[in-house]
Order: sequence, then structure tokens, then C-alpha cells
Amino acid sequence: MLDLQQGRTPLDLVTCDHQLLCSTSSTTSLPPPHCVHGPRLVYDFVFDRLRSVRQDMIIQRVSGADCVAVLERTVRFLIYASYRLCGEPLRLYDPRINDTHLQESLSWLLECYTSGKHPNQEEFQALGLLYNLGSSRATQHTMELPERIRSSPVMHLALSVSRAFRERNPVRLLRLAHSLDFLQSCALHRHLETCRRDLLLIYSHGHSSKNCRFPLHKLAHILALDVPLTNQLCQAHGVEVHGDYVVFSKTSFTEPEAGKLQCAHFHDLVDRKQRDLTVGSIIHGCT
Repeated sequence: MLDLQQGRTPLDLVTCDHQLLCSTSSTTSLPPPHCVHGPRLVYDFVFDRLRSVRQDMIIQRVSGADCVAVLERTVRFLIYASYRLCGEPLRLYDPRINDTHLQESLSWLLECYTSGKHPNQEEFQALGLLYNLGSSRATQHTMELPERIRSSPVMHLALSVSRAFRERNPVRLLRLAHSLDFLQSCALHRHLETCRRDLLLIYSHGHSSKNCRFPLHKLAHILALDVPLTNQLCQAHGVEVHGDYVVFSKTSFTEPEAGKLQCAHFHDLVDRKQRDLTVGSIIHGCT
């Protein structure tokens, strides 16, 4: 039996991390944090245990394959949680705290990748870039990666999305988003609101004419939303919708009132990619 006074060994930490995350493997989605699973709240329970494991790793200065194995699963869990629990009440889920721990874990993981060869490096370099779109630090880090990493298919796609974001080309970004897998889409999802807002702003200037009628169903397709949600998004930004057509005007575009748009209601682009994937398969990279 492990002597708690001496702390957990690296093998114990990896085993603990594996068993903890496997406890969610039989579900197809992470329950909202107010759903009780056993004596604890699901998200809080997993989050606290992962934080404990990471603290032990810091104290023991764990490195190498054991460290990478724990951090990779931690990053996947926190990225998934950032999407699945988006919009939950602040008293139950704080996205800033989740983001802080995700950024710290991701930074540590990418540092681990600087020594040795790691089979999942391309996956997490891409996730880091997609999650931090617009960050000059993330972009610079990616540009300094070896050519063999940057030229991999997963990184090529992530770099294309990043370029579209930096160039403020939301149409191209949303088109590329369809090619992302589920976890990559989870990493991207926090930027979709800004992307769609920019698209409506650009169209409000580019198609500003009383005689211009833009098909609502076509706009819905470009935004990767259904027609009712597209209608709701347009109205929130002051864009007029008349029946099956949209009338853009550069003078009518407005920023939505705080809280009027709930991000969780606009998750279709991500939701449909989860299909029958369980939380366990997502966290362990079996997508």
C-alpha cells in the first residue's frame, strides 16, 4: 500500500489519472455540474482530483512519458469541459478558472514536447493553436516548431483556421471548421461567437443596399446554424430579416445586449460531431 506520507509515485499518479478519467467513460456526455453523481458534483470532483494529481507532479518534479500521459488527458478533459459546460451558472462552473488550469497544463505539456519524441504532439500543438486563436504567443510558438510538425495534416488544418481568423475571414474559417474533429471543434468553439459577429458586420457593409436581398437559408449555411438560430442572431445584431431574406445595412448593425445571446444555444456545429463518442473515448484520444 502507498505510504501517503511519502506522496504518490509517478506510476501512482498516472494510474490515478487513468482510473479517474475512466470513471466517466461510460457516458456519452459530461453531465452539467449541478447533476450529482454519487456524493460529489461530477465536474468539481474530476477537476479537483486532476488538480491534486498535477500538484503532486510539480512537487515530485515528474517529467518524461509519465508527465506527458497525465497532461494530455488533463488538457483533453478541460477543453471538453470548456465546451460542454459553457453557459452554466457561474456558481457551478467558472470558465476563467477552467481556462487558467487549461492554459497552465497546456503550457507545461508543450514544454515537455521539447525533449524526446511524442506520438500525440501534432494533436496537442493543433489544439493549443485552435484554443488560442489570435494569440501572438501561440502563433509564434507554432512558427518555431519543426517543419515535420507544422506540415502534418492536423497542423496544416489548424494553421489554415488560424490564418483565416487573423485575416478576419469568417467565411473561410467557418468552412474550415467543418473539417475539424470533435475535440478540435471544442477548442475552437469559444471563438465562434466572435467569428459569426464579424461575418454579420462584414456583410452589413458589403451588402448594404435597400434593394439587396440575401437568402436566409444561404446565410444559415455560411454561419453553420439552422434558420431559426440565424434569424435570432441577426435580430440580436440589428440585421433585418424579412421572411426568407436578410436585408443588410451598415447603419443598422448593433452589438447585442449583454446576455441576450447564449453561446450554448449555438453549438450545432460542435454538437453533431460528438455522435456516439463517450467522454472516456474523447479524453483518451479515441476519436
